[in-house]
Amino acid sequence: MVMMTRKKIIFNEEKVQYLKEIEERESTTQTQAVKELIEEKYDEISMEEKLEAFYAFAGSGTGLYGNLTIQKIKANKDV
Repeated sequence: MVMMTRKKIIFNEEKVQYLKEIEERESTTQTQAVKELIEEKYDEISMEEKLEAFYAFAGSGTGLYGNLTIQKIKANKDV
């Protein structure tokens, strides 16, 4: 079940004109146009967050632990 919430958004005249143009070009309603624009922006933000997490993780496969490498740890361990 999808919950719907009504929101009141106030636009200046310039933004209203932009919205009308989008509505006409896309053959859609203002509501649908706004929903799609919000989804596009959210997808952009979500991708940025995923990339940040990926880059934070990317260095973890190098075998480096601070200034130590796996090779240094092996060389210094008691056998």
